[in-house]
Amino acid sequence: QAQLVESGGGPVQAGGSLRLSCTTSRRTFSSYAMGWFRQAPGKEREFVSVINWSGRTRYRDSIDGRFTISRDNANYTVYLQMNSLKLDDTAVYYCAAGPWPLLDRRYINVWGQGTLVTVSS
Repeated sequence: QAQLVESGGGPVQAGGSLRLSCTTSRRTFSSYAMGWFRQAPGKEREFVSVINWSGRTRYRDSIDGRFTISRDNANYTVYLQMNSLKLDDTAVYYCAAGPWPLLDRRYINVWGQGTLVTVSS
């Protein structure tokens, strides 16, 4: 069973930064685009960012340049660097693997367990 193991969430003040990590197997990492979704309390899970094997990326419009997704192909890990965090960024962040462009949560092949990011004022 494919697994995505996330880390890096936690509490942070508005304007601060966090880096999320997601590690998986070589097979999963090389088979799919990798990315992040998030789910805030009472809201649907939404796309945040995706990166494919060649490094092509896409982001949610509201991210507005504050987040950067990257991947370490040697260690089968994808990162989400989050800067200038806002209160609205508070959510459980889920690592996801699936076919490019990974925009629709209905077509995700593998989900991580989620990591909570809490942004406070």
